[in-house]
Amino acid sequence: MKELTHFINGQHVKGTSGRFTEVFNPATGEAIAKVPLATAAELDEAVAKAAEAQKAWGATNPQRRARVMMKFGALINEHMDELAELVSMEHGKTLPDGRGDVQRGLEVIEVCMGAPHMLKGEFTNDGGPGIDLYSMRQPLGVVAGITPFNFPAMIPLWKMGPALACGNAMILKPSERCPSTSLRLAELVIEAGLPAGVLQVVNGDKEVVDAILDNETVAGVGFVGSTPIAQYIYGRAANNGKRAQCFGGAKNHMIVMPDADLDKAADALVGAGFGAAGERCMAISVAVPVGKETADALVEKLVPRIEKLKVGPYTAGDDVDYGPVITSAAKDRIEKLVQSGVDQGADLVVDGRGFELQGYEDGFFVGPSMFDNVTPDMEIYKEEIFGPVLSQVRADSYEDALNLVIDNPYGNGTAIFTADGDTARDFANRVNVGMVGINFPIPVPLSYHTFGGWKKSAFGDLNQYGPDAFRFYTKTKTVTARWFSGIKEGGEFNFKAMD
Repeated sequence: MKELTHFINGQHVKGTSGRFTEVFNPATGEAIAKVPLATAAELDEAVAKAAEAQKAWGATNPQRRARVMMKFGALINEHMDELAELVSMEHGKTLPDGRGDVQRGLEVIEVCMGAPHMLKGEFTNDGGPGIDLYSMRQPLGVVAGITPFNFPAMIPLWKMGPALACGNAMILKPSERCPSTSLRLAELVIEAGLPAGVLQVVNGDKEVVDAILDNETVAGVGFVGSTPIAQYIYGRAANNGKRAQCFGGAKNHMIVMPDADLDKAADALVGAGFGAAGERCMAISVAVPVGKETADALVEKLVPRIEKLKVGPYTAGDDVDYGPVITSAAKDRIEKLVQSGVDQGADLVVDGRGFELQGYEDGFFVGPSMFDNVTPDMEIYKEEIFGPVLSQVRADSYEDALNLVIDNPYGNGTAIFTADGDTARDFANRVNVGMVGINFPIPVPLSYHTFGGWKKSAFGDLNQYGPDAFRFYTKTKTVTARWFSGIKEGGEFNFKAMD
């Protein structure tokens, strides 16, 4: 079995803890590698080396740092298929989805090529008599990114790109379930010209996460994962005086109005609900049709589409719609939640439990499921299932549907399908969710905007990528300057003229 490494000072380094965890191919259920789990001492050593490397990198002018991002972006594009293969092999998502994972990360790197513009400060001439004021953005120093399994390329790139472009050094702690993509990205960014030590990849579990949060040198932490862990990391980081942005779970609703194009709405729900096996924080897991006629018609359109979904290994290429879930434990949890929906009275109109694929009987595959007549008190509604399960909650009116979204504790993404501009505008203005789609099912903003949820989906004041990322990874210093030039009279300075 292949033994993976950490990536320290530009080189692959074996772990010294003696602790490992296995990395699986979810399609076969086979352990394909083992990854070392770092100790707090290993983390502290990596941070110390990163702090030393950051001094010169932080003093490098933004234009030169941007050139590294340009070369990095070119290398990512050149190695797109290789990176997608790594993503799909360890995560299980289809190859087209794997390429999309890499592409959305690459788009953030492309924005980082404009770092000199993003890092410009402000200037006020003559704020007072002979007084100028100006601000400058300076790097935090050493920062950390703790990233999840479901986007092994995209989210590490969302973290490392802005952090490095701002002049920081970064400790990247990828998911121990999908570490290979981050290790390969680290090689590529060094090839692009990043000095050794500025990016350190340290693999690990809770021990290394706590070490990051307790290390006094680490000035900022970015995290993406479940809400309980996001809240834990945010609290511990803040208690230790660190800047933190922590993104958690979601329960994303899509309202379908009676005037919506139901074929387009059904296609959107299937893609947004079942793509990547539902393992996306922006997945639509709740359909909310308004009115009985809309709900009945939507079910009729959804069921045949869902039943036609092809589930299989990433090696099948474009012939499959989605692949397995990440682990055997995830599969068991999803199927237990489906059973809870049955037990609590929801109508299971498509049952994906017990799905088996010939030749891949040990894979972590879950067939697509859909419930109708779900109510907000049911576990399948309250829990983030993170699997290929769509729940339909019927609403009697637009206001009922809107309030369902408003009252939900999560606020990552939401959508509405309608032909009425007034309704869409009202929804966008009133809903308390961070990212809103209008006739658009997965409203992930383009990389020059910014990504972030509300309520229990996010902890911290600043979002990921876009302008907020450059604010998060820098601190502002404001200078008030006055120069005593005076006014010459008869060859002498007239200091009174300065008063």
